[in-house]
This record gives sequence, C-alpha cells and structure tokens, in this order.
Amino acid sequence: MFQQFQCRTLSAVVIAACLSLPSWGSQAQGEDAKVPDPAVVDAIRKSGGNVMPLAQNDSRLDVTLHLAGEKANDAILAQVARLPNVVWLNLAGTKVTDQGLEQLAGLKSLEKLHLERTEITDAGLAHVAKLENLTYLNLYGTKVTDAGLAHLKGLKKLTQLYVWQTETTDAGIAVLKEVLPKVVVIGAAIPFTPPPKEEPKPEEKKPDPKPEEKKPEEKKPEPKPEEKKPEPKPEEKKPDAKAEEKKPEAKPEEKK
Repeated sequence: MFQQFQCRTLSAVVIAACLSLPSWGSQAQGEDAKVPDPAVVDAIRKSGGNVMPLAQNDSRLDVTLHLAGEKANDAILAQVARLPNVVWLNLAGTKVTDQGLEQLAGLKSLEKLHLERTEITDAGLAHVAKLENLTYLNLYGTKVTDAGLAHLKGLKKLTQLYVWQTETTDAGIAVLKEVLPKVVVIGAAIPFTPPPKEEPKPEEKKPDPKPEEKKPEEKKPEPKPEEKKPEPKPEEKKPDAKAEEKKPEAKPEEKK
C-alpha cells in the first residue's frame, strides 16, 4: 500500500515538473527559464524581425532585425529591451540611432552585436560600453572614430572588433589593444574613399598590316617539242614466188 502511494506521488511530481518547463528550451535553468512575452515577440516579427532560441535545448535568444530595413528603429529597440536573455542581436542596416542604443544598456547577457551600416557614432558606443559580456562587435561602415574606441576599453571579454570603413586610425586601434590585448581588430583603419574612376584608355592604333610580299611567279618549263617519230620504212617487196618449176615431160616409152 505504501509503495503504491509512493509511486503515485512520484508520478504527479514528474508530470508537474514537465508542465513547468518553458517551451523555449528543455534545459533552461535560472535566468534562462524566463519565457519571452508573446506580445513582444509578435511586435518584433511584425516589424520584419525575428526572435528565436539559440538551440532546441538553449532558451537564450537570437534577435535579428537586419532584414527589417526602415521599420527597425529606436521604437523597436524598446521592445527588444523587454526580452530576457538576448545573446545575439543583429541591427545591421537598420535606422537605429545613438539614443536608441541607450535602451539596450540593460541587456547584460548580450554577447554579439551587429551595428554595421548604421548611423551609430561615438556617442552610441558610450551605451555599448555597458554591455559587459560582449565578445563580438561589428562597426563596419559607421562614423565611429578613435574617441568611440576609447569607450570600449572596459569590455574585458571583447575578442572580435570590425572597424572596416570607419574613421578610426592605426593609433586609436593601438591604444585599444594596449588595454585589450586579446581583441582582434579586423578591417582597414582608414576612412573609406571610393576608388577613382578609370578614364577610358585611348585606343591603341594597330600597325598597318604589311603588304603581302608577292612571290615571284615560278616559270613553268616550256613544253619539249614533240619528237618526230621516224617514218615507217616502205615495206620491202617480197620476191615473187619462184615460178613453179616445170616438171620434165615424161619421155615416150621405147617400143620393144
């Protein structure tokens, strides 16, 4: 009787535990167990973005807005700031501003941040500096300068930084690397300048073709005069056949 009661109690506990697991990850614990507000997720998706768990067994979030275009602005960042455990955030090519980044200062779990091809400046990096777990930052094609890089000195976990086509310099990058020796800075440290237009090259005059050398005509050998065949010799007249020799006439028989 006691064993039956114990089994029933154990089954109830297992069922309750299963029902309490979040749908965003089967192994989520602690902070990871927080489920994002469906209304927030729906608002981000309607703007052209997406919210997904990192993996089937990892409920931390990957938020992408790089395909949303002009719809992704500071207003949508207010929605992103309400999500728990955002680890990856892609804002490439969006209309976010320095003021909008201030709303992300509370995303302490953020590790990867894409800001390439945005209007972000040095002022925006002052807010990014509060994301203490950041390991990856892409600033390609922004207006960031050496002053902006100085804001990043406190990001001790930063290992990858993209500064191609920004206004940073070799000197500014060197100063940052003195403080963060593990960071790999990728990209040219000079402002982007469009390549000069190539002027069409004048057409090269082709040398006149050499006149064809006329080969001397080979003289055909003159035909040899036909050799005259010797005229046939007149047929030699064969002597007439000897007249038949006349037989001697038979002598008259002598009378006995």
